Amino acid sequence: MASDIKSASPDRATLVLGTLILVAAVANLNLSVANVALPDIGRAFDASQTQLNLIAVGYSLGLAGTVLYLGALGDRYGRKMLLVTGMALSIPASIVAGFAGNFEVLFLARIVGGVSAGLAFPTTLAIITALWAGPARTKAIAMWSAIGGAISALGPIVSGALLEQFHWGSVFFVTLPLALVALICSLVLVPAHVNETTERVDHLGGIVSIVFIGALVLSINFAPVKGSGTLALVLGAIAVVAGIGFFLQQRRAVNPLFDLHVAARPTFWVAAVGGLVVFGSLMGAMFIGQQFLQNVLGYSTLAAGAAIIPAALAMVIVAPRSATMIERYGARVTLLSGYLFVVLGLFVALFLWNESTQYWQVALAYALVGIGVGLAGTPASRSLTGSVPVHRAGMASGTSDLQRDLGGAIMQSILGGILTAGYAKSLGNAISSSPNASEVTPETQAALTKSFSSAEVLAERYPQYADQIMTAAKNAFLDGDTNAYIAAIIIVCAGAAVVTFFYPRRERERVLLAQYAAESDLAAEKS
Repeated sequence: MASDIKSASPDRATLVLGTLILVAAVANLNLSVANVALPDIGRAFDASQTQLNLIAVGYSLGLAGTVLYLGALGDRYGRKMLLVTGMALSIPASIVAGFAGNFEVLFLARIVGGVSAGLAFPTTLAIITALWAGPARTKAIAMWSAIGGAISALGPIVSGALLEQFHWGSVFFVTLPLALVALICSLVLVPAHVNETTERVDHLGGIVSIVFIGALVLSINFAPVKGSGTLALVLGAIAVVAGIGFFLQQRRAVNPLFDLHVAARPTFWVAAVGGLVVFGSLMGAMFIGQQFLQNVLGYSTLAAGAAIIPAALAMVIVAPRSATMIERYGARVTLLSGYLFVVLGLFVALFLWNESTQYWQVALAYALVGIGVGLAGTPASRSLTGSVPVHRAGMASGTSDLQRDLGGAIMQSILGGILTAGYAKSLGNAISSSPNASEVTPETQAALTKSFSSAEVLAERYPQYADQIMTAAKNAFLDGDTNAYIAAIIIVCAGAAVVTFFYPRRERERVLLAQYAAESDLAAEKS
């Protein structure tokens, strides 16, 4: 039974946990700071909607693509080393992003920043798993999840304030002082070695996993781009081949990167899918929402960033209480409660967000999604860590980060792709049905349908047509984001169905987690 699992915390638990949360904060802030700057970046680079999607998803791509491999390296060679290396690498990555002179440099800097987070972020949860046990671990994960999620949501506020006074590149400098403090605290406070393994690392599996995730995310982003169908298909084919190769490699490897036996446990794979959907929904809602607030409602960058406060507050308030719900009702009920609130928030955005939307309607949607993530985040992470032996904590933490980052990358890519396609189609239809359609050159139409930012640039160039251009662009954006929210609701409902039918009920969950904990202790004694 779960009550038989002892509760334990490390020495200087508060300071160690605070350091790990600070490291996670650097990663979470870097993940979210770009969203509020996308309109400014679009105008600065005359970027297409697809390029903006890639800038937004680049950090998640670097992080999601590397967390499994780097988590295994941490299990083998030292989690503290990865923590320190990640914080050190995040500093130059942020500086290069802030001074980037074109889309390509910014995109690459975002990917490198994601890799730095891949070094540090999964290590935070791995160390929590290694140092804490029982109910103390659940509470520590709840604090890590709540504060990390809230900081991610608060990132746009800081970014918005900076953009009121400074160049768009300033948003990438936000984490520099935090990264420096986190680096020093990691060196001083975090134990050097805790329950690490001596097993060989599956390097081939790690490389294949990076190819699989990278090709998958990029193929989704390029799928809706006119003229990029062949590229999307090639990337999709690479993803399929790499995915099959990864599965086969994990079956044959002596020390697999991703233990398929452990992954088959219902408390593991269902929690992984459930977390992927709910965290992805948060990232997708913030990604689309920030552009909606600025492009359609005309919010300033500061106002758009501050609009997310209800989500941050909801996560901070609700997440610690989710730990109590888990102990009382089990992870299944807690997860499904989170899904319910996420769907309610998406429905508010779908039906109430338009050109005349008032702030309370924006706040309501964000608060509901925040409650949902606050409820679902802890059970998703806790079920993963409770299903995996302590010496394989990197696998659990890597998968937990995949929930957030692959979920965010996939949902942002899907919703961004749907937004891109819907925007271009709607604006194209508006142009073709216009009485002056014959006067619109192919070059002008291409500029209009490229992105909302490009339409703004064109409106400034032709002020006599500015009202017509901006009205058509706003309507097209609303058509695109309506389709995106419908897709998000369908995905979340599908995730809820998986949790409903496949995650064990409360008593069975307790039996399984106690069994897994006993197996982990036995393995530790033998080693």
